[in-house]
Amino acid sequence: MKLLRTLTVGIVTLGACLVGITPANAAVVTDPAAKAAAPGADFAGIAALSNCSASLVRYSDSQPADKALVLTNGHCYEGGFLNPGVVLVNRASSRSITLLRPNSSNAGTVRASRIVYGTMTKTDMLVYEVNESYASIQSRLGVAPLTLARQAPAAGAGMAVVSGYWKRIYTCSVQSTIYQLREGNWRWSSSIKYRQPGCETIGGTSGSPIVSTSNGEVIGVNNTGNEDGQRCTVNNPCEVDAAGNITVDQGAAYGQQTWWIYTCLTNRKLDLAKSGCQLARPAR
Repeated sequence: MKLLRTLTVGIVTLGACLVGITPANAAVVTDPAAKAAAPGADFAGIAALSNCSASLVRYSDSQPADKALVLTNGHCYEGGFLNPGVVLVNRASSRSITLLRPNSSNAGTVRASRIVYGTMTKTDMLVYEVNESYASIQSRLGVAPLTLARQAPAAGAGMAVVSGYWKRIYTCSVQSTIYQLREGNWRWSSSIKYRQPGCETIGGTSGSPIVSTSNGEVIGVNNTGNEDGQRCTVNNPCEVDAAGNITVDQGAAYGQQTWWIYTCLTNRKLDLAKSGCQLARPAR
């Protein structure tokens, strides 16, 4: 999983993944004027957390007065990795989130008020609600949100993984949708595999939005890659097909689905009991 972390017997300690890599030598930032025309080519709507990347996002029908949302990975949760089957809903949070300008400079910070939804089961996604509206953030910081796509990306779709932590953009295309991705005890469905070269993501890119380079919508959330060629271990996910066959692809990188949240919304509010909801639900 692509964040800064060390695993110890069931405990997550953040901060020890990228030995020898610092933001100074990893950042790739070019002239914003040269990137402004293409979706996914700048840092508009992008955010940084203490250990991960994130993005300011909206639903397709969100209103300016709505409280703003921030998307990242479930494994970027400030309380550590979420065990399989754990789902956070309406959990209080006061996390500080840094929003970026299109040229990658810091626009300012917002603060989370709650976790709308968070899990590492089926997908690896966490959505914060912050204590300001979209209109307030636009007025105060000049930052507008990205829109969450309402459907999964197709193979061949152009994409960019935009990391607010490293202030770096990776560009490639969707290679395929993996039936199941298995990493340690976690299982993710319909995972998005990136076509290489171009999207060789690293630790700290976890939680980055996968941005469509055709329309600028968020088509998924970046979360992991097979670093060492191991089979189904932490930081070495394996691909599992519908028949249970396992494939290991060293160097492959993956993201997870986010459009499922639309199947669980009623009037822009999360409703996990809604018929057809495809997100994991808390255990009863």
